[in-house]
Amino acid sequence: MASSAWAVSATACDKTSCEFKSGVYFKGLHDNTAIDQEFTVQMVVNGMNVQQAGELVEGTGHFHILIDDAAVEQGEPVKKDATHLHFGKGQSEATLKLTPGEHTLTLQFADGHHVSYGKLWSRTVPVYVKP
Repeated sequence: MASSAWAVSATACDKTSCEFKSGVYFKGLHDNTAIDQEFTVQMVVNGMNVQQAGELVEGTGHFHILIDDAAVEQGEPVKKDATHLHFGKGQSEATLKLTPGEHTLTLQFADGHHVSYGKLWSRTVPVYVKP
């Protein structure tokens, strides 16, 4: 089971492919990266702006990290529980704590009311947490 301590930084692209595309990514976190049980990730969005939750402003939103879950369909709200982490204060960095083994981290961008912008504004990265 996953637990979290709030802080974040990561990337699921090669060194240049994400920098110019619209969407989201974890800076420095790539597919199948081996990570410590406690780690920090950075969240990046291209093509929209980060804003605190609570107000609907076109072209803005905030980050969510889904642990061991897939992207949320466009127009659907992001759940709020131990494996669906909300960064509604506009945070772009967090520290997470996971149990050893294989996990997926899905970065999901959503509007000011936590409604998903869909798969085009998400990225899932498989990781291996070291014992």
